[in-house]
Amino acid sequence: MNGRAYRCGTVAIVGPPNVGKSTLLNALVGQKISITSRRPQTTRQRITGISTTPQAQLIFVDTPGFQTQYQSGLYRAMNRTIARSLQETDVVLWLMDAAREGDAASALLDGVEGEKPLVIALNKTDLARDKRALMPRMQALQERFHPSAIVPISAKTGYQLDALRAALITELPEREQLYEDDELTTVAARVLAAEMVREKLFRTLGAELPYSVAVEIEKFEEQGGLRRIYATILVDKDSQKAIVIGNKGEKLKAIGTLARQDMEKLFDARVYLELWVKVRRGWADDRATLKRIGME
Repeated sequence: MNGRAYRCGTVAIVGPPNVGKSTLLNALVGQKISITSRRPQTTRQRITGISTTPQAQLIFVDTPGFQTQYQSGLYRAMNRTIARSLQETDVVLWLMDAAREGDAASALLDGVEGEKPLVIALNKTDLARDKRALMPRMQALQERFHPSAIVPISAKTGYQLDALRAALITELPEREQLYEDDELTTVAARVLAAEMVREKLFRTLGAELPYSVAVEIEKFEEQGGLRRIYATILVDKDSQKAIVIGNKGEKLKAIGTLARQDMEKLFDARVYLELWVKVRRGWADDRATLKRIGME
C-alpha cells in the first residue's frame, strides 16, 4: 500500500431509471450480481457489490431508479430504499445519462447536499458523437452540486472506470477492509436467485410483461454441489399468467433455462430450478407480500 492508509466504505449508486446503475455495479465488481434490462425500473432492492483492491475496499449499493410517477406500495418502498441508502452511505455516486438532460434524483440529492461526498458519473459516453459537448453540462453540474469529481464513463465498454474508481477511493474513510478479498456481495443467495428469474422475465417477454410481476423463492436447498430452487412468479391477472407461461409452456421453460444458467455461474454449482406462476391480485400494495420479497 506504499505507506498510504487503507480506505474502506460504502458507495450508493443513485440515478434515474434505465441509466445503467446495475450494469455499472456488475462492471465495477467484475461479476454479474445485479440484473440488467432495457426496461427501466428493473432493480427494486438494494443490491450490494464488493470490489477489493490493494488500496481500498469499495462496497457498492445499487439502488432502484428514483421515480415520482407511480404511487403503489411497491414504488413507495423502492423510494424509501433509495433514501435510506443515501443516509447510510459514505459516498454518493450519482449516475446520469450523458445524452439526457435533467434528473429526478436531484430532489433526493438536495436532501443530502453537503452531508456526503458526491461523485457524478456521466454514463453512456460510448453513444455520444462528440464528448467535448459534455463540457458545458459538466461545468453546470459542478456549479450546482459541487461534486468532488465528475467523470464521463461507459459502464458498457469500461471507458474510464478506473478513473471513476480512483475518484471514489479518494472520498472513502480510512478504515480496514470489512470483507474478505474474494467476497463479491452481501446479498443472500435466495434473493440473487429471485433477481435472476426476474431479469429473464423482462428479457424474454419484453414489452409484453407488465411491471406488476414479482418472484418469490419458496424453497432454497443446498445439497453439496447442487442447489434446488423452487420459485413462484406473481402476477396480477390471469391474462398476465398466460403471457408468462406462453404457448404450451414455452416461455416459462425458456425463462427457467436462462435463469438456471446464470445461477450456475453465480453460485458455481449445479442448479435444479422449478418455476410456478400464480395470480395474486394487488400484490404490489400488500405489505405481507412486499415483506416476503424483501421490499419492506
